[in-house]
Formats: sequence, structure tokens, C-alpha cells
Amino acid sequence: MPIIRIPTPLRSYVNGQGEVPVRGKTVAEVMQDLVAQFPSLRPHLYNSESQLRPFVNLFLGADNVKELQGLETPLNETDTLILIPSIAGG
Repeated sequence: MPIIRIPTPLRSYVNGQGEVPVRGKTVAEVMQDLVAQFPSLRPHLYNSESQLRPFVNLFLGADNVKELQGLETPLNETDTLILIPSIAGG
């Protein structure tokens, strides 16, 4: 079962977990499983049109999935997807 690593600012929405096991064969499927498990996380990751927010970055190893096959990037059972939201400040 793939795993998604959750950054510290979002852990309060996933019961404090740093890693969450998810089901799915693609990035899109595991992300949908993540928000199905933790609905309060959805508004932090998706906009009102159910599109992944532009500041949400997902990495498979060292590769941003945007540079692979996007949300259709296939995942193996042993893969770890890293969720990294861009945080702006000044």
C-alpha cells in the first residue's frame, strides 16, 4: 500500500500522523483516498472545482509528479509520495 508523507503544518488534519497509508494505483487515486480518510484536509489541498491547488506539490522520490505524468503518475505498492505545500511569506 502506498504511503503519503504529511508535512508538519497539515498533520493536525490527519490525527498527527507523519505518514498515511493510502489505496490507489495513481497519484490521483491515492490523493482521493487521503481526503476520503480525512475530509477536513480537502480544502487545504483542493479548490472548489475539486482541482488540486497549484501550491500543492507531490514528489515521488526526487521527482515532482508534475514533471512525470501528473496526477496520472502510476504508483507501486511500496511507493512513498511526499506532500509539500508551498508556503509563502515575507
